[in-house]
Amino acid sequence: MTNARNDNNLIITLNVAGVAVAYGMLGISLWLSTEVPLATKGFWGMGIMLLTLSLINVVKYRFDIRSSEDRIRRIEEARNEKMLEEALADSKSL
Repeated sequence: MTNARNDNNLIITLNVAGVAVAYGMLGISLWLSTEVPLATKGFWGMGIMLLTLSLINVVKYRFDIRSSEDRIRRIEEARNEKMLEEALADSKSL
């Protein structure tokens, strides 16, 4: 379990670093492009930021759905196991 947590932290760190580098390179390219008007640069920047927010929301909702399904599955497994234990206890008492 500890190894999986460390692996996830490493992957998350690499992804955050990649996003930071991508934003940095985008900012530099927008700053250095002298032929593009400032309004266009702002529009591109807002578009990238809104796309990022949308992707974060999609991932969050998918994670929430998966977590909910997993929780429901565990509840059903526990209920089924309890029913089996009760059935076995009833059959032994007869």
